[in-house]
Amino acid sequence: MMMRFFLALLALMLLYADCDSRVLANNVDVVVYGGTSAGVMAAVQTKKMGKSVVLVCPEKHLGGLTSGGLGFTDTGNKAVIGGLAREFYHRIWEKYQDPAAWKWQARESYGNRGQGTPAIDGDLKTQWIFEPHVAEQVFEDLVREFDIPTYRDEWLDRESGVLITQRRIASVRMLSGLEFRADMFIDATYEGDLMAAAGVSYHVGRESTATYGEKWNGIQLGVLHHGHWFKKPVDPYVVPGDPSSGLLPRISGEDPGKKGEGDHRVQAYCFRMCLTDDPRNRRPFPKPEGYDAFQYELLLRVFETGWREGFEKFDAIPNRKTDTNNHGPFSTDNIGFNYDYPEASYQRRQEIIEEHAQYQQGLMYFVANDPRVPEDVRQHMSQWGLARDEFIDNDNWPHQIYVREARRMIGDYVMTEHHCLGTQQTPRPVGMGSYTMDSHNVQRYVKDDGFVQNEGDIGVAVAPYKISYGTLIPKREECENLLVPVCVSSSHIAFGSIRMEPVFMILGQSAATAGVLALESNSSVQDVDYQQLRKRLEADGQVLDYSGPLHQSTQAGIDPKTLSGLVVDCEEQGRLQGWVPSSSASGFVGSCYFHDDNVGKGDKQVEFQVSLPAAGIYEVRMSYTASSNRATNVPVIVVARGGPRTIRVNQKLPPSDGAFESLGKFEFEQAQASIIVSNEDTDGHVIVDAFQLLRTDDSR
Repeated sequence: MMMRFFLALLALMLLYADCDSRVLANNVDVVVYGGTSAGVMAAVQTKKMGKSVVLVCPEKHLGGLTSGGLGFTDTGNKAVIGGLAREFYHRIWEKYQDPAAWKWQARESYGNRGQGTPAIDGDLKTQWIFEPHVAEQVFEDLVREFDIPTYRDEWLDRESGVLITQRRIASVRMLSGLEFRADMFIDATYEGDLMAAAGVSYHVGRESTATYGEKWNGIQLGVLHHGHWFKKPVDPYVVPGDPSSGLLPRISGEDPGKKGEGDHRVQAYCFRMCLTDDPRNRRPFPKPEGYDAFQYELLLRVFETGWREGFEKFDAIPNRKTDTNNHGPFSTDNIGFNYDYPEASYQRRQEIIEEHAQYQQGLMYFVANDPRVPEDVRQHMSQWGLARDEFIDNDNWPHQIYVREARRMIGDYVMTEHHCLGTQQTPRPVGMGSYTMDSHNVQRYVKDDGFVQNEGDIGVAVAPYKISYGTLIPKREECENLLVPVCVSSSHIAFGSIRMEPVFMILGQSAATAGVLALESNSSVQDVDYQQLRKRLEADGQVLDYSGPLHQSTQAGIDPKTLSGLVVDCEEQGRLQGWVPSSSASGFVGSCYFHDDNVGKGDKQVEFQVSLPAAGIYEVRMSYTASSNRATNVPVIVVARGGPRTIRVNQKLPPSDGAFESLGKFEFEQAQASIIVSNEDTDGHVIVDAFQLLRTDDSR
């Protein structure tokens, strides 16, 4: 009898021992779900604050898009990137100090692009542009140095794997059976799966303009970011001019909806490919299984219009490689094939990912090999291929699809375009963003005139803005111990700016800080003392306020103080709504110039109100950066004696006197001058930089 009891007890102990191998005891403070850049930073910050943490990853590779091909970092104003995010880019810089890092290219031949700017405290040197495998090394270094237990290829049981007790997550279970119990949870996935499984409210698609009183949300018919293509109509039908022949592939026959309406559609995804033109490391574009050249028939018609933008240049990263993103109306974005991805099952998501890979791999093979592709494009593209030393366990293909947008929480506070544009104050800031409010195309449809058109691709410039703590936390009645630093509470168009990888790192750190403070005070995330949170964030290097230049340049501009006469710079005009700051072309005044992005013709103008030392005759000179894509007919209106006078400036041609082009001499009867630059009826990019007014001898 006793022997049978011990045998039964032993069997039970073995059973529980086996269960214990699949279940973690409640001895961890924080569970971070998602191996994205935000997830890694959240885990690191938790350990730095003395709490136990596990990083649970559906992914096998850490870093999300940052290590998945997005090496030409979308930073915006680098001065507002602080904390662990800044340290990440410092560690990137350190990696490239090793001569062994420059295997395929001499560092000198790459130049100083991406070397960054001095850190906020002056101690850290940074590099913002990098190869995928280098970024992944940095993330792996971090989890190793901070001894963070990391569980990979673990997928949340979205149906019944989240146990909720009194508005708090008690445990999460993976499909493998592995269970994690903690007092605090952070959902750092691109999809927001833990957030959704916990019953937190969220939105998918675009809200209407009426929802939050926004201009740039909802369906954006008539807003043509790549309008220069559509000036030459492209026929969408299999047999040109014959609707009965059916539509070409990848064109929707559905009604696109009305401008300003909300819809279920999601901006396009793609893979950020790492390409190289170095024959020693180049793998020619493979022909994917199931390749169908007919899928790219529309592209041939686009080429017939003379368009080449998407296949002329790529963004250079070290070692003769690229971060290749979508460029133009028909490119790597797989428009309209991702609408159900955010809420789809794991199996369905994998099908979408595979379809995207097949489309994009087929596209590259097509442009490099199909004899119908214009010879200049084909010859250029045949010099490129996949980098053999990147993504080596995934056939040199990125392991992370670019989920530009999926679920977005409807949380304690909702960020909108009003916060990004500075027309509404942001309470309780925990980080800052500064990148353009950017949405890629959402749909491709047939217009009433029978020609094809893309919709949804817009870009609206912003100055650095604050991001509220309320965007990281759910409503109190829904969950009290969850923070969401990626699928934050924001409108579609506000998320278009927030969704940059440096910002995700910033918010990951801030979310973890708040979570630890909630644990230490035995409170909900909604009741965290903000002043205490702010004090800790600032101590850890986060940037919560900014009053410097609107754009932080990677190259030096002309110091206005070194110029004679009266100089007024565009940055002195405040927020130029709709204009995009840039410093990519040299010869500008100050820290940057602005351009209209060649969109919204007739909707944008800047007025310079210039206070003169005295009335009189002044030569008015305009500064701009010339380039082949500039407008030849920029209207500049000078309001002087005799009324307004319009001068047309050809910005394709370099200014005749260094950085400035003389517009003529004007008499101002009062000590005030008004100069207006517009983009009405212009035929290219319009540049706004600075004006110089020189008083002439005949007015003295």
